[in-house]
Amino acid sequence: MQDITDLSALALSAAIAERRLDCRSVMAAYLSRIEAINPRLNALVSLRPADVLLAEAEAADRALAAGDHRGWLHGMPFAVKDLSEAKGILCSFGSANYADFVPDYDDIHVERIRAAGAIVIGKTNAPEMGLGSHTYNPVFGVTRNPYDTGRSAGGSSGGAAAGLAARLLPVADGSDMMGSLRNPAGFNNVVGFRPSFGRVPSLNTELFLGQLAVNGPMGRSVADVAALLATQSGHDPRDPLSLPDDDLAFDADHDLSGARIGWLGDFDGYLPFEPGVLELCRASLDVFRRLGCRVEEVPPGFDMARLWQTWRTLRHFLVANGQAADYADPDRRARMKPEMIWEIENGRNLSAAEVYAASLGRSDWQRHISGLFERYDFLILPSAQVFPFEAGLDWPKAIAGRAMDTYHRWMEVVIGPTLAGLPVAAMPAGFGANGLPAGIQIIGRPRADRDVLAAAARYEAATDWLSRHPQF
Repeated sequence: MQDITDLSALALSAAIAERRLDCRSVMAAYLSRIEAINPRLNALVSLRPADVLLAEAEAADRALAAGDHRGWLHGMPFAVKDLSEAKGILCSFGSANYADFVPDYDDIHVERIRAAGAIVIGKTNAPEMGLGSHTYNPVFGVTRNPYDTGRSAGGSSGGAAAGLAARLLPVADGSDMMGSLRNPAGFNNVVGFRPSFGRVPSLNTELFLGQLAVNGPMGRSVADVAALLATQSGHDPRDPLSLPDDDLAFDADHDLSGARIGWLGDFDGYLPFEPGVLELCRASLDVFRRLGCRVEEVPPGFDMARLWQTWRTLRHFLVANGQAADYADPDRRARMKPEMIWEIENGRNLSAAEVYAASLGRSDWQRHISGLFERYDFLILPSAQVFPFEAGLDWPKAIAGRAMDTYHRWMEVVIGPTLAGLPVAAMPAGFGANGLPAGIQIIGRPRADRDVLAAAARYEAATDWLSRHPQF
């Protein structure tokens, strides 16, 4: 029989619902694997006691025997990203300033995951306050890549992605401002999905100006990701910009023949790439060609330096104001990472006119992207500019001989979809000569989440990359 932890989330769900597997056995299998492997990866943190989790799994079995099936996640282990609140479980945000914060409430998407029957076993590791696409922090340390434990798992959903790749979790949540669902997916050969802005509602945050970050799903297959997205999504009155309850029914057999694909690549040489990354991602275009798609190279057609300045201004503005109270306290400020201080001090000096100019830049970018979607059904980009780098680094200082002038410049490839609020599926692109994974972004029209997932599913079916996973 296939090992329990090798089953997809949907296959595991069906086995539990049909009583072919009991929840206690599922929990025991995952806890055993976590005990054996997690110390080498540090993907999962704040784990709850095993005896408590096994007792909750037994309760889920009793409920099922009594005819109470709570949802597709019934009795399944789930770890919430450590940037989202889960009632009764430490939520450190990877920050020494919050190393003892235990919320008495769930974030909205966590509420929905619990309501679908999941048993929350703990958290997945994340960088301090989500800053930087490399998962390390002063509370729990660094998360390592299952394909090479000397390498980074990416971030900020690095713990989630590494946990999925190592079969420590069946499915996972994450979040994404600057590629945090996309970069880790590529680094760990799993699937990440950045939903359209507003698709997944959020709680306990500024509700109107912060339109860059989203919560979303990660998984080992597109079908699993689509199932979790359907659970997370839907309007909630506590988040006034959340989208209505659209039909997200998954279509795994969508015909892509004749679809028009635009390859953005390196934006005509604007972005540097580590040797091998761009070539590997470009080769993935042959998969779309075999599916009957028309693939074309797309010239930038936009001032990408202006887009970067737009990004920096808006990110400075949001981070500086979101962290202003901690910065104002000298003791708490002393515990902040240098990149946080840099963001805040740049943001404190911004004028209203500069923020407005950045918003105009974002608006012009949106209009440019809308024009591209008159000619193309999907746009394709790499999901990172480097392969997984050494875990001991704080961030890559240069790519292909070009110096990176900020801690996040090496992830510039992800900012376009974020600024336009677009749905993006992060999919594997294969492995380099170094044996390390890389990935692509499949980008869709505004709010076309269902179409992007359908395209990603066809791409998945035409490759075998997701069948490969690290051996422990």
